[in-house]
Amino acid sequence: MAYNFDRAPNRRNPDVLNKWTWYPKDVLPMWVADMDFPAPQPILDALHKVVDHGVLGYEWPSLALQETVAARMDCLYGWKVKPESVVTVTGIVSGFNVAARAFSSPKKGYLVQSPVYNEFHEVKNNVCIPQFDAPFVKHVQGNILHYEIDWDLFKKRAKRVGMFLLCSPHNPLGIVFSRRDLLRMAEICVGNSVLIVSDEIHSELLLDDNQFTPLAKLSSEIARNSIILIAPSKTFNVPGLHCGFAIIRDKKLRDRYVRVMEHLRLHVASLGLHAAHVAFSGQCDGWLKELRRYLKGNRDFLVDYVTKMMPGVRITMPDATYMAWLDFTQLDLKKSPYDFFLKRAKVALSDGAIFGEAGKGHVRLNFGTSRRVLTQGLERIRKALCSL
Repeated sequence: MAYNFDRAPNRRNPDVLNKWTWYPKDVLPMWVADMDFPAPQPILDALHKVVDHGVLGYEWPSLALQETVAARMDCLYGWKVKPESVVTVTGIVSGFNVAARAFSSPKKGYLVQSPVYNEFHEVKNNVCIPQFDAPFVKHVQGNILHYEIDWDLFKKRAKRVGMFLLCSPHNPLGIVFSRRDLLRMAEICVGNSVLIVSDEIHSELLLDDNQFTPLAKLSSEIARNSIILIAPSKTFNVPGLHCGFAIIRDKKLRDRYVRVMEHLRLHVASLGLHAAHVAFSGQCDGWLKELRRYLKGNRDFLVDYVTKMMPGVRITMPDATYMAWLDFTQLDLKKSPYDFFLKRAKVALSDGAIFGEAGKGHVRLNFGTSRRVLTQGLERIRKALCSL
C-alpha cells in the first residue's frame, strides 16, 4: 500500500488551538512535537467504528489491551513482559509525574540530563522536589553536534537523588543510547538505590538502521528497579488521544504507582484505548516503515541544507525522533534564536532554553512535516540569517 507523506492536511481550524493556530497565520509552526501526517488508516477505521456505534460511554483498559502491549514488546525486542505489568496511563508526562509523586521526596529529588524534554524540568514544580542535573558534554565536528554522557558528574549526582528520569531515545538530541551506556547508567543507579523512570516514547521512531534496547530488558535486577513509559502517540501521530503505558515489573512498585494514579483520578478516554490497541497490534507497521523512510529523507535534507546554506549554524544528526537540535551560539543574534526567528522569519521553533540551561542559544526543530513545509521553513530561516 502506498502512503503519501507529502500530503499534509490543512490544520488551521479557527475553532481549536493546535500548533497551526497557536501563532498568527503568517507564522510557520515547527515547534511542538506532533507530526502533520494523518494517522494510519487502521486507527482511523477503528475510531470511525466506535463513533458510528454512537454510544460513547465509560470504558476501561482491558486484559486484551495489556496483552497486546506485552506482545508488541516481545515482537520488537524479544522482551518478555507479563500483561499484569502493563499499567495504562493518560500519557508519558502524567506517567513520570505520578512516579515522582510516588517515589521521590523533598530530601532526595530527581536527576535529569540536559538539554532534555522540557516537561522533565516541570516535575520539580509539580511535585515540589529538588532537581539535579548532569548535563551532556557537547562536541562539535564540522557543523555536526555530538553529545556524550559526563560519567563523573552522573555518578556524583546519582548519589544525591532518589529517581533518575531518562529520556531514551533522547528528546531533543535524537540519541539512541548504546546498550553499554544504558547498562552503565542503570548499574550506577541500582548501586545507589535510585529508581529509573525511562521515557521511551520515541523508541519506534528509529532512523537509518539504529537498534533500540529497552532499559528493563538489560537484566532482571534493572527491571525490578525501573518504570518504563511507552505510548503509540508519537510513533503513530495520535498524541491528542492521551493514552500511554507504564511497564512496571516489580509488584510493590506497581501497586504503589497505581495507588497514586487512582488517587489523582487519571482516566484514559475510550478513544485512546481503541487507538492504542490497533497501533500496537501490528496493523500499522507498513505505514510506520514508510514513515521512517520519509523522516530519514527529511532529516538528511535538513542536515544537508543547514551545513551548506547556514554558515556558523551547528546541528545534530538525530538517530531517532523527528526533532533536530540547532545551535546558534556562534552567531550574534542579539536575542534568543526563538525570538529572532519568530519575528524575523515568521517561523515558530521550540526555544532551547526550556530544555535546560544548556539549551540557551539553541532551538529544537520539528521535521515531521511535508518536504514542502520543511523547505519553506528552512528558506525563511536562511533569509533571516542573511539579513544580519
